[in-house]
Amino acid sequence: MSKNKKPKQNFLFEEVLAFLQHNSEKSFNYKQVGAAMEINSDSERAQLIETLQTLKQNGFVIEKELGKFTIKQTRNYLTGAIDFTSQGTAFVVIGNDEDDVFIPFKRTKDALQGDLVKIVLNSNHRGKRKEGEVVEVLQRSRTQFVGTLKLSQKFAFVIPDSHKIHVDFFVNLTKIKDAKEGQKVQVKLLEWKQGEQNPNGEVIEVFGFPGEHNTEIHAIMAEYGLPESFSDEVEYYARKLDLEINEKEIKKRRDFRDITTFTIDPYDAKDFDDALSLKKLDNGNWEVGVHIADVTHYLKPGTVLDKEAVNRATSVYLVDRVIPMLPEVLSNFVCSLRPNEEKYTFSAVFEMTDKAEIIGQWFGKTIINSDRRFTYEEVQEIIEGAEGEYKDDIMVLDRLAKILRAERTAKGSIFFDKAEVKFKLDDEGKPLGVFFKTQKDAHKLIEDFMLLANRKVAEFLGKPKDGENNNASKNKNDQKNLCVYRIHDAPNDEKLATLSGFVAKFGYKMNLGSKQKSVDSINKLLTDVKNKKEQSIIELLAIRSMPKAIYTTDNAGHYGLGFEYYTHFTSPIRRYPDVLIHRLLEARLNKENYSNQKELENLCKHSSEMERMAAEAERASIKFKQVEFMKDKIGEEFAGVVSGVTEWGIYVEIVENKCEGMVRARDMKGDSYYFDEENYRYVGKNSGKIYALGDTVNIIIKNADLVKKQLEYAFVDQEESSKKFGDNRDEKSKKFVDHKKRRGR
Repeated sequence: MSKNKKPKQNFLFEEVLAFLQHNSEKSFNYKQVGAAMEINSDSERAQLIETLQTLKQNGFVIEKELGKFTIKQTRNYLTGAIDFTSQGTAFVVIGNDEDDVFIPFKRTKDALQGDLVKIVLNSNHRGKRKEGEVVEVLQRSRTQFVGTLKLSQKFAFVIPDSHKIHVDFFVNLTKIKDAKEGQKVQVKLLEWKQGEQNPNGEVIEVFGFPGEHNTEIHAIMAEYGLPESFSDEVEYYARKLDLEINEKEIKKRRDFRDITTFTIDPYDAKDFDDALSLKKLDNGNWEVGVHIADVTHYLKPGTVLDKEAVNRATSVYLVDRVIPMLPEVLSNFVCSLRPNEEKYTFSAVFEMTDKAEIIGQWFGKTIINSDRRFTYEEVQEIIEGAEGEYKDDIMVLDRLAKILRAERTAKGSIFFDKAEVKFKLDDEGKPLGVFFKTQKDAHKLIEDFMLLANRKVAEFLGKPKDGENNNASKNKNDQKNLCVYRIHDAPNDEKLATLSGFVAKFGYKMNLGSKQKSVDSINKLLTDVKNKKEQSIIELLAIRSMPKAIYTTDNAGHYGLGFEYYTHFTSPIRRYPDVLIHRLLEARLNKENYSNQKELENLCKHSSEMERMAAEAERASIKFKQVEFMKDKIGEEFAGVVSGVTEWGIYVEIVENKCEGMVRARDMKGDSYYFDEENYRYVGKNSGKIYALGDTVNIIIKNADLVKKQLEYAFVDQEESSKKFGDNRDEKSKKFVDHKKRRGR
């Protein structure tokens, strides 16, 4: 498999252009631009110089005198990332709270999904929304794409898998790398000449025939730029690290080796990045230690290993494998808190009363020796009454965690309890069964103490201390309060109103009078729908009403958790923002500075983007396995819930395995159905039969398309009606095949 990755985004490109545009009457050298943009590191200065030269080469700036640049006065251009629809139209995201600009199908030029583009507004467009035209691609988001090869006698095309890539790639027959008709391949963009309908490309990787396990998983990895392995350089560097525990380092740390400590993780976990310790103090209070793998002891800024971790930003969990952020020697061995092994850790230690009141806290470097590795299942059995090792300690921690949980609820935490789909796979990756990962008290015990550590570290770093200016945390130049936050904004009133209106159809009432009332109302709703037919769809819509959490240096609190300050401190093995927090915390404890706001914000943006990418890749792998699991069940009947209603059909989620498929509107039988968009339903014109969001229905499996990763269902009552009374649709309708029109084919 290709080890090529997506090109790194030049974070400075748009910002430098915006700065020069804003100061169009003056000229600046790179030092002046860097000072204005608060660029302090050598790596960022080098990137700035490169950016200025690129802007000059592309005609955006003029070098009036040696080393001094000014903006080139041209038409009123805007820049932003382009986001295509499945129809080939697009929107350009401008930022700075400006509205997105609509780009018609024939005005996208040679742009592809995600590219940084220069556009000009169309002053003649009608309607309220801004409309524009792409005049130039400034920077490609990516140059490699996954698709299916189609051969002819004289040439070939690669049809991209992504519905957001609106053109096929023309490939000369000498550049297909022995790929066969219909195989999945990775194509590299070579050029897209002006006036040509299709870009030219070459096949650089052949995955195999669609539907096969290795083909599809490797194709997903390539589509999302996920590397199959680490480079030899990174592996060599990791192997050469000093991994020995030595006395000199131990003396710098607080020693927890003689205190009861254990890990609690999934049964198949290999990287144990957190542990809990418990000690009864002489004053009757409890000392609870949250011990996190000290990754930053080995991962030093600027090294080849650190650069690779930055680029990956997160571990990715596909159905059959983990694509780690760090090499195995670190993630599964030296940094993994395995039992009966001495490990360096970074800890948050709390003194708590018997009522879980926190009366003291301590942060610092430590050394531990875990006494036991527990699985969630083992701890859950102990909590439910079984005997087991360290039972007394587990019961104390469980009791304290439940108090912390109750306090969170009272202060506004929202508790989503969405089941996570998992597969049992055979040695060849074929799904043998589906099961659900649900949260029980053992999971929540760990979660509550991790949330506590994350919150308290964020407060320690970001919250102004007594006597400090309360605006200090808002000053981005103030190193005293520099922090990487995990924020989650409140949902806007419109989305909450939409949710409230929908659940009212099921008899649930929401109170949206204030933030606290909204939170209380959402929690009550999630409790009330438990074990009801509408539970799945209401939980899904409640989640969708929330904005996505992101990383940033500008604190806005965490709405979902009800925390004013929150960060990620507890998983540095698999999340780069946690690495940043460890470095910031160590610097603060040593009264030193680490990094600056500008550099951290760029890393936050990158980490948020990579997190979204990882989630999409994980969903794609799950969807593939769901379709594969249902492929041998064609014609079988299942109970389901209507999970989505659109103008092109009805989505149904099967109750027993969460596999979602569609009943196409054009295939609905027995009546003429119309789409009632306002009420999320289809209504039969003659019978009055209704299929509405949240309804329980019985479906049969009509088709499982492994290539498109789609399941096609039919309603049982309609199928029976069709057999009984005959299908009156004409033959043309019966044979209708959905064919996606593509430009230039």
